[in-house]
Amino acid sequence: MLAEAGIPRLLVIGGAQLPPVVDGLLEDWIRVPASDIDRSVRLEVLRRRAAGSFDRDRPTIDADGLVRVGRAWVAVPPVEANLTQVLIDRFGAVVSRDELSRAAWPEGVEERNVLDVRILRLRRRIDCIGLVIRTVRSRGYLLEWTA
Repeated sequence: MLAEAGIPRLLVIGGAQLPPVVDGLLEDWIRVPASDIDRSVRLEVLRRRAAGSFDRDRPTIDADGLVRVGRAWVAVPPVEANLTQVLIDRFGAVVSRDELSRAAWPEGVEERNVLDVRILRLRRRIDCIGLVIRTVRSRGYLLEWTA
């Protein structure tokens, strides 16, 4: 019933029971006694699977500046390709403004606004392939799937 409704399930089994055969990506199991951290991690993985972040191909970028997600792609200019490469390498993690600036302009960039404008342009380009760049205040930027 829960499987048919697409609801994630964490099966809790006793120490002497055989492990169950899980029914798809939205089901997992844990043996008791289990620590709180083990339960939390398993539940987080199920939550991400339900959100679709494990069902998609990881984005890539090639030498020609084509950002690809599965069969979808979008072209980005060279400076934005450098930014995208760093964001893809750290997919799902925060990348600092300094790290992005060094990747895009190794010789240095004078104005803070230049990075903001490039990120804005990049956001617009990658939206059509299911990617989004989120601002993490006082930390940097994060590339992830759109909701």
